[in-house]
Amino acid sequence: MSIRSSTRAALVVAVALTLAAVAQQLLLIAGLGGLLPGWQPWPFLLGAAPAWWLARPRWRRADPPRRLIRAIRGLRRIPGTAYLMAVLALTAAIWATLQDHEPYMAHEEAVYANKARSWADGTPDAGWGSYRPPGLPALGRVALAVHDDVGSLRAVALLLTLFTLITTYLVTARWTTPRRAVVVVLLLLSGLGFLRRVPEFLNDIGATGLLLIVVLLVTRAQEVRRSYALPVAAAVAVGAFYLRYGSAGTLLAIALAALFAYGPRAWLAEGRRLATALAVLALGLLPHFVHATLVTGSPLGLILSAGSQANRAYVGDGLVYYLAIFPYRLAGDLGAVVMTGGLLLAVRALRGQDRGAHAARRVFLGSTSVLVFVVLGLVTDGEPRFVYLAVILLTVLGVEALAELTGRRNRGLLTAVAGLAGLTTFGTAQVVAHGAMPGPDGLSRSTVPVAERLAADGPCLLVTGYEPEMGWYSGCDAVTYAQYRRTPPPPGTRVTLVLFEHGRLQPDDTALARLIGDRDTTVRTIPADGALGTATAVTLTSA
Repeated sequence: MSIRSSTRAALVVAVALTLAAVAQQLLLIAGLGGLLPGWQPWPFLLGAAPAWWLARPRWRRADPPRRLIRAIRGLRRIPGTAYLMAVLALTAAIWATLQDHEPYMAHEEAVYANKARSWADGTPDAGWGSYRPPGLPALGRVALAVHDDVGSLRAVALLLTLFTLITTYLVTARWTTPRRAVVVVLLLLSGLGFLRRVPEFLNDIGATGLLLIVVLLVTRAQEVRRSYALPVAAAVAVGAFYLRYGSAGTLLAIALAALFAYGPRAWLAEGRRLATALAVLALGLLPHFVHATLVTGSPLGLILSAGSQANRAYVGDGLVYYLAIFPYRLAGDLGAVVMTGGLLLAVRALRGQDRGAHAARRVFLGSTSVLVFVVLGLVTDGEPRFVYLAVILLTVLGVEALAELTGRRNRGLLTAVAGLAGLTTFGTAQVVAHGAMPGPDGLSRSTVPVAERLAADGPCLLVTGYEPEMGWYSGCDAVTYAQYRRTPPPPGTRVTLVLFEHGRLQPDDTALARLIGDRDTTVRTIPADGALGTATAVTLTSA
């Protein structure tokens, strides 16, 4: 086959797969995602991207239609900030829509919600552990003072998401251009790994925004002479740490990448500014170290305790997980193509094929992304929400790679990518609503009605495998069966053992009999139509 015919075939394949990807997103938007296995779209663009690359001699020679050129020029007259406002409005609309599909607090959300409510009115903080950071409950406490319900806490999640998206835009605009920054924000929002967590009261998205500011300030410290960005970066890093203790691993990755990309001499040359930054960091973390020493006996006790909570089978299984899902399961097929381009651009800079300050920055951003996967993959289990910073940085580099690859045609390509990302965002929202949320919602339709039935006026304790969410909806304290065996409740507490028909972490009949002992009981059967089935509530009435 001649080169000419092979490029023609590649172009046909590229167009066909791209059209298939667009049609698939339209199918999802129309609510017909049930035709796909598990509402999961096929990764057509992973095949289209290499086909477009092979066909580049053809599309590079072709002249786009004049109408298309005029349309692109018209779109470019709109300021980047106007596009950003549209993306933020879209985010808020998706957040509001998804609340109806997952109206109840899930496990992780309920942990932080319980702590916030305990600070507000003294309700037990069911499921809370000292290894968890105080930042999100503090924000939740403020929200509950405004209005005491789930919606107020979820509104905090929306504000944290908007903060991170705005931060992503501003940082990317400083590194590239405002319009490319909009493309990055849209690509981030369109990814399933990110959009899935937008409606939830969690700390990962907000912490990512702070960590991105740290990355920006580190680059500024090297690119702007006599800049005091480093002490400011240290202060922001402290805020990210208190919002999410897991940020410590990401901050370590950032520090190692900075040493690798810029070299130790460049940082030693900072002298007084580096010393000031270290002092700010130490001073900011001092309250945590004092508290950790009082609670665990070691300044690093809480951080190590947080790491020990990881649900991993062996050291490094988080890294294996990230290698298995990279990059498609993190950002969808469109985001995956862009992230791969970003990784290749960083490799090119590392090999010395780029020059100037932006080359060192690209090495820094790329190595930070890789080290985030490595460090977090080694110390904890793998979840997409832990590595949002790496996704953002590789997406920024990827958009730059696309712009440089296409040269004078980059405006048209980036416009097409932005349009497809916008379309994908609507499709991904449908995947979240109908593919990802029914599972947790099915659990909640069992735990919530049972918890509400077991609410009491006096001190009460529920023993269950679903302690945070049942604590939130009952107002009682709640512990697991293992915790109950280790620590007896205070006198005068009404104790109820809750067992679901299809529950987890529950004792068998023999173990249950040992827990009850010779105490009198009141047994109730509470029907529920959720995935866990009917609940049996065994209330201990006497010693």
